[in-house]
Amino acid sequence: MDPATVSTSSSCNCTLFPAVLLVMALLMAAHKLGLLCQLWHKVEPKSPRHGGELVAEVLKAHRVRYLFTLVGGHISPILVASEKLGIRVVDTRHEATAVFAADAVARLSGTVGVAAVTAGPGVTNTITAVKNAQMAESPVLLIGGAASRLQKGRGALQDIDQMSLLRPLCKFCASVQTVREIVPVLRRAIATAQSDTPGPVFVEFPVDVLYPYHVVEKELTPKGSPKTFIAKAMSWYQHNFLRNLFAGAWETQDLFPLPVHVPQATAKQVQQCVELVSRAKKPIILLGSQVTLPPTPVEELRAALEDLAIPCFLGGMARGMLGRDSPLHIHQNRREALKEADVVILAGTVCDFRLSYGRVLSRYSKIIAVNRNRSQLLLNSDIFWKPQVTIQGDASSFLLCLSRGLKGYSCPQDWAASLKDNDHQKEKANREKAEKPTEQHLNPLKVLHHMDALLPENSLLVLDGGDFVGSAAYIVQPPGPLCWLDPGAFGTLGIGGGFALGAKLCRPDSEVWILYGDGSLGYSILEFDTFVRHKTPVIALVGNDACWSQIAREQVPMLGSNVACGLAYLDYHTVAEGLGGRGFLLTRQDEGNLDNMLRAAQEQCIQGHPVLINALIGRTNFRDGSISM
Repeated sequence: MDPATVSTSSSCNCTLFPAVLLVMALLMAAHKLGLLCQLWHKVEPKSPRHGGELVAEVLKAHRVRYLFTLVGGHISPILVASEKLGIRVVDTRHEATAVFAADAVARLSGTVGVAAVTAGPGVTNTITAVKNAQMAESPVLLIGGAASRLQKGRGALQDIDQMSLLRPLCKFCASVQTVREIVPVLRRAIATAQSDTPGPVFVEFPVDVLYPYHVVEKELTPKGSPKTFIAKAMSWYQHNFLRNLFAGAWETQDLFPLPVHVPQATAKQVQQCVELVSRAKKPIILLGSQVTLPPTPVEELRAALEDLAIPCFLGGMARGMLGRDSPLHIHQNRREALKEADVVILAGTVCDFRLSYGRVLSRYSKIIAVNRNRSQLLLNSDIFWKPQVTIQGDASSFLLCLSRGLKGYSCPQDWAASLKDNDHQKEKANREKAEKPTEQHLNPLKVLHHMDALLPENSLLVLDGGDFVGSAAYIVQPPGPLCWLDPGAFGTLGIGGGFALGAKLCRPDSEVWILYGDGSLGYSILEFDTFVRHKTPVIALVGNDACWSQIAREQVPMLGSNVACGLAYLDYHTVAEGLGGRGFLLTRQDEGNLDNMLRAAQEQCIQGHPVLINALIGRTNFRDGSISM
């Protein structure tokens, strides 16, 4: 090749390369500034519409009926638009209550529960409730307001790094950057919340993506004509930011739900389990909260369990799955039964502290574990327990397949009968303990037995407390599936007001009871105002022993001090009355009249009044040794 040609070619390349880099840099800058987007998407400065309308439209398309909130200026457009579309906006007295209510709706409705809170402290007040939803595997969408994007880091009102707080707690976190992103981000968030292992998601809305163009323009762009070059450059940047913010805002988008992914057991895994169970002489099923998740209706699962006829222990949201008097439901002596079982099916049940980390499982049992979450599926395995079969999939769908595969199988009747006999003996002993008088006030077990006997078939129970609620778990029986709401594995106090609010809205014809300890009541007693304002009558039964008894029960004998455990026999019923509800006081003098007083409370609730029953109770040894570590 001619050296001159080579030289010319090299010279051209050297000249062209910087030009290409410059063009690429300009294109990247144009993209970053939103100039390219503005070429393709229309900006409508005179449109009166705002981003809150898009949020409401997505929620409506996803069959969201309730939006729980504590009002704040950052999120007002969402609340107003939701109300206009027929979504009921329910405002509470604490942001945590709003998330707890959304959690209850998610559990009972089979769809996502939604809460919206304002920026900064509004978001930080939800942290415990969001963590509770994460550990309870509840699909909750938390919407949070935020400072304008242009004002972030400049001292704007309630401006903090919210994303860093929520990322460890949520399956999905996003901060919406432009109005046109609202719809796709929300659709993705809602689908993620319900897919695989359900859980909470968080979407942050800077205030400038929610208000109309003219409002944002007035707040974010300079007044008058800029004089200096820097002022002109800044003015151009702000106006360009505004146009990019609203470019394509009102173009038609698909609002409807994205597909939800539910993991399933394979046919091979099901067949392997069919063969194991078919040879079992003493099988047991432990049902956890996951079995109540969609897509399997709880009625179908109940029918499948009755076909299997295998004795069942029920925990968490699964309580009530078999109704009140099922011969398959074993309430008591779980530890002893597990020692004898030859096959154990952990259907959504986790080997955490509730199963002594797996130590209660016999090494001679063949264990089938089914869970949507892989880490929960294998928690503490090969340390304290060893599974024979592990299935990362939906527990209720698996049980339906197992039932179909075991047609003709009959669980040995003497095994189920022996467990039920032991059950009856333990319950008889509990009733005898309930009749023993305490040193002062009412025996809490007696109060609970009377309450349980008066529960109608449409009742729904919310459990919020320590010692009193722990006793109730052995005595009070929910009448059917999805009639028991407790916090879940996190053991959170304060869920009572929010859970009951969400439950009563989902089940307006149900008689909703909250079982409170006097300690846990303090977190949400002010929500009686919410019950009154939103016409959601519930009944709260407070076991008032003037103590944090769950802690004192172990702290005093172990460490010799009652420090920080003492409360007082306060007139909580009077507080409820002051907030617009009805109050009843139960003392030892009412022992012979318990049924009539409880019925009077029920009658007040039927008439539309939220009720608080302040039951002064004494102390028993019923739960000695119940500390969890």
